[in-house]
Amino acid sequence: MKFCKKYEEYMQSQDQKKLPGVGFKNLKKILKRCRRETTQLQNSPLLLNDSAHHNSHARCLHPCPVCDGSFFPSLMKEMSVVVGCFNERAQKVLDVHLATGFHKYFMWCKAKLHGQGNQNHHSLIQEGKDLVGYAVINAIAMRKILKKYDKIHDSKQGQAFRSQVQSMHMELLQSPWLCELIAFHINLRESKKALRKGSEILLEGCSLVFNDGKPSLSCELSDTVKLEIDLTCSICLDTVFDPVYLSCGHIFCFMCACKSGSVTIVDGLKATAPTAKCPLCREAGVYNGSLHLDELNILLSRRCPEYWEERLQSERAERIRQTKEHWESQSRAFLGI
Repeated sequence: MKFCKKYEEYMQSQDQKKLPGVGFKNLKKILKRCRRETTQLQNSPLLLNDSAHHNSHARCLHPCPVCDGSFFPSLMKEMSVVVGCFNERAQKVLDVHLATGFHKYFMWCKAKLHGQGNQNHHSLIQEGKDLVGYAVINAIAMRKILKKYDKIHDSKQGQAFRSQVQSMHMELLQSPWLCELIAFHINLRESKKALRKGSEILLEGCSLVFNDGKPSLSCELSDTVKLEIDLTCSICLDTVFDPVYLSCGHIFCFMCACKSGSVTIVDGLKATAPTAKCPLCREAGVYNGSLHLDELNILLSRRCPEYWEERLQSERAERIRQTKEHWESQSRAFLGI
């Protein structure tokens, strides 16, 4: 079965959830129209004697008003909607799972009133699994349509678009929420509750592995999509503790990220200057969009209990020291000392 048909069938099966998708068929039509117009142009009497154009195999001339004016704007808009929908829905699933205290009790009461008290846990697991599948098939769709573009166009333009997407942090497979959903399923798979019931709907092919003591999330999401997410902090060169994801796509310990952003843990990463750069890629302005990876934090704390306890004790002392210094400086400023 061709991917276009497979993708359409998948999106039709998701109609009840009203999930947006990539207009794969429409984008292919734009490329076909571009190829047709390019062929007509190259077969014109003015160009028939031009050997350079005759040997170009109907590759689109650049700049191309058809593709530059229709293809890229349409694809960018659809990608933005898909990524936004995935991130929003994944956040809701994880918020429900991580809810505690009164918030958790309120959601339990609400589920009971709607007669969903016994199904809530299973539906949560299934929703998480479906979202991973949604992210993977849309990531493949985006790759394939850009590959088709490269067959017709100068590949430099396609590469420029890919670079733009990467700079805008719109790659589904690099979303922090995908990392969190994977950790969420590994946590459930290893818990007794999931083993008793519901384990058959958990995400397979994903695991936390250690190579020479260095952890990583290894995920085989499909035949063509395999992820390796490194979980070693590049600052302290140890397993990430209280991990945070910067908007550039790199993961660090929260305290290490605060040090690199020249802020205290009391102020937090939101207080970093817009000019502060990622220690790895040197991209500026990546701290304000940072995200705490709570599910990953739970997974690592269960797998590395001794290391976690050691880091917890050392960071607790540092947090107390920084908090004390912060309030002392605030007091001095208030008193005008």
